[in-house]
Amino acid sequence: MCRTAKLSRRVAWPIPTAVFRSEDLISTLQITTAAIRRGGRLLFHGVSLTLAAGQACALTGPNGSGKTSLLRAVAGLVRLEAGEIGFGGVDPTEARGDGLHLVGHADGLKPARTAREELAFWTRWCGGTEASAAAAAQTLELTPLMDLEVRRLSAGQRRRLAMARLLAAPRPLWLLDEPLSPLDARWRDAFGALMREHLAGGGLILAAVHDPLPVHAVSLELAA
Repeated sequence: MCRTAKLSRRVAWPIPTAVFRSEDLISTLQITTAAIRRGGRLLFHGVSLTLAAGQACALTGPNGSGKTSLLRAVAGLVRLEAGEIGFGGVDPTEARGDGLHLVGHADGLKPARTAREELAFWTRWCGGTEASAAAAAQTLELTPLMDLEVRRLSAGQRRRLAMARLLAAPRPLWLLDEPLSPLDARWRDAFGALMREHLAGGGLILAAVHDPLPVHAVSLELAA
């Protein structure tokens, strides 16, 4: 049996909200007439979007319409067939290396590692510190779970662990694929607060969703 954290009635945020300045990496995301083809099939074409600091976009559309592929293209993991992706004049390699987080629908966690090992790995990879990892774990009420193997965590606990890197190593652009799907109502509300704080600090969010985001967001719909 997994030990589970005893949930308080309200989530506290002991980590100060990151404030991103105009000179920080990625104050703007620009997608211009983008097209992506996967497996010989054109997923979409002519897709354009401009996001500025403090803005969020809900990326919608049926399964197979290319939402995940577009997120991965912004992160540099999928090649565009046509169009461009820019970061407000910042070199794309630099922006992707140091300025964004991609948290996929699959959490990308190794089942045999402990939660502590996974959080430490991702925090180091993204430029955070041991102290910031510990603070992120405290904020997301993961501290009692740190010595458990990832495979013993619930789906919601794994999602919180995957999202902990957003706090442990702050970066301006969050690319999120169905970020709230495994979470209960309390933690959906909590992550809504976390997203609002990120946007208030000058961050940007592009999220693929089926349900509405718990923050004010423009909508970009992809058709299958």
